[in-house]
Amino acid sequence: MPAALLLILWAVAEVFVVIKVADAIGALATILLLVASWPLGMWALRSQGAAAWRRLIAAIEQRRTPAHEVVDGALVVLGGLLLIVPGFITDALGLLLLAPTRALLRPLLVRHAQSRLFSRAARFARGRSYDVESTATDIDQPQLHS
Repeated sequence: MPAALLLILWAVAEVFVVIKVADAIGALATILLLVASWPLGMWALRSQGAAAWRRLIAAIEQRRTPAHEVVDGALVVLGGLLLIVPGFITDALGLLLLAPTRALLRPLLVRHAQSRLFSRAARFARGRSYDVESTATDIDQPQLHS
């Protein structure tokens, strides 16, 4: 229910902003701006997406964890998709995700993902039983190979 309400409020806000922009610059200029954001989003997905992909491949070839590259790639895809969706609010958010401001958003996103990952891992581990009393015994090597 809250997601549907958020979507409705988002659409209402987009229409409100479009009306205000049309009042300020005219209807034709507003339509041209809305239509121009679609090719910009496609360009961003192609060019910045390809650059993010190259950085990901380079990180893997250097045998280092590509955490930043994966997050950057996800932010580029999200930013490009937001530019493709018509509306000035989505365009502004898309540009924020594509611009150098993405570097400011990355640590927040990584921290949020890590906290969710750790909390889910802790919840998953609670259901597991561990050998707290140290009752485990070693198995002879020949038994392991059969």
